[in-house]
Amino acid sequence: MDWWAILLIVSIVLVIVGIALYFLNSWAGKKQAQQSDIISQHKQTVSLYVIDKKKDKLANANFPKEMIAQVPRMGRMFKMPLVKVKIGPQIMTMMCEENTYKILPVKKTVSVDIAGAYIVALKGQKTKMQLEQQRKSRRKGITEDAPPTWRDKLRAKFNR
Repeated sequence: MDWWAILLIVSIVLVIVGIALYFLNSWAGKKQAQQSDIISQHKQTVSLYVIDKKKDKLANANFPKEMIAQVPRMGRMFKMPLVKVKIGPQIMTMMCEENTYKILPVKKTVSVDIAGAYIVALKGQKTKMQLEQQRKSRRKGITEDAPPTWRDKLRAKFNR
């Protein structure tokens, strides 16, 4: 075989793989949009106490078998963010979104949006990055982005 024949075969295989990935991506995007619509319809805001959080497989968590059966096979193989919480008198394990898992404080009562046994979002809580930016702005003094205080307004009024 010549080098151009090998190059032609490799390029055809790459094109086929690219087309397959495109259609798989569009299918997964549609499915994710449907799931996010269902979650947004069923979410509730509750206050709960976070006991512990860890990444573990669903089989190791105390979920009902019916719930584990609904999770796709690939999802059962990977470690997922799990949060052990106390809602009222009941202690239970809940799944969580990755970005919410990162900012969720342990051993604190927080207000969250939940949909079933799934923590969707954290309500009214500032992230560590936002708190750090506030601390830096306090150290530097008044920044240009900060709105003028009442003292600044009075000084401007009487200095005319």
